[in-house]
Amino acid sequence: MSQVLHAPPPTAPPADGDLAALAARHGLTVSGARASLPDCIRQLWARRHFIAAFSTAKLTSQYSQAKLGQLWQVMTPLLNAAVYYLIFGVLLQTKRGVPDYVPFLVTGVFIWTFTQSSILAGTRAISGNLGLVRALHFPRAALPISFCLQQLQQLLFSMAALSVILLGFGVPPAASWLLAIPALVLQFVFNAGVSLVLARLGAKTPDLAQLMPFVLRTWMYASGVMFSIDHILSTHTDLPSWVGTVLQANPAAVYIDLMRFALIDSFHASQLPPHVWALATGWALLAGIGGFIYFWKAEETYGRG
Repeated sequence: MSQVLHAPPPTAPPADGDLAALAARHGLTVSGARASLPDCIRQLWARRHFIAAFSTAKLTSQYSQAKLGQLWQVMTPLLNAAVYYLIFGVLLQTKRGVPDYVPFLVTGVFIWTFTQSSILAGTRAISGNLGLVRALHFPRAALPISFCLQQLQQLLFSMAALSVILLGFGVPPAASWLLAIPALVLQFVFNAGVSLVLARLGAKTPDLAQLMPFVLRTWMYASGVMFSIDHILSTHTDLPSWVGTVLQANPAAVYIDLMRFALIDSFHASQLPPHVWALATGWALLAGIGGFIYFWKAEETYGRG
């Protein structure tokens, strides 16, 4: 007599709510879940030593294959300044009406390079470090911030060369040089905020890294790196008023002008836009806080897909 084996009746998969309740009951959490904003800030602070060490290691390895090594940290912006001097200062005569043009130009190139390099590195911060993002659990904002810190360290090396140039062209040290410290702090916060925004966008759209050099080049030409915005506005009175407002409120131009005001005697307060320190602080807070929150909102998506 044959026996009939009956398969157990199929059971419906548990609902998402049941799975969530089961995971919570056993203390399980979502892998890579986004921490709350205060927790994320605390985690970043707890990993401040990692951020500093990572940025220093990246800076050290950047020119490790070059024979001149770390000298390129200073030589690269100096060579850029020399090229801009020949093209803009000599051929296009943008040095007319600008006293101490060489210190003026070199300061602009160094400060602009800080912003440009921070943003370019931030754009690739997630997409270029997927192995690290997928292998380790840490606040992802540490990567863009560490790249900005790397560029700040590189700028500090360049500032030593800038000091020699200033002295060589007869610009004496002054107490106003101390104003460079708050100006650099505000610029660093601004750069970090923009880098965080572009790090999130670049994580989803890696092609953005190919577009950014063109965007930054256009931004550079509007930031008064090679020419004096104040001189242009005073000699071209036929320009619409909004053009002057946009050029003077441009955050890159604001930080460049603040550094020129701090370091160069011939660059006077009358050449600065109105309420320049409030403007610099506002840009730093808007970019820093807004960029951090924007990046944090997508924390659990980085490294997936």
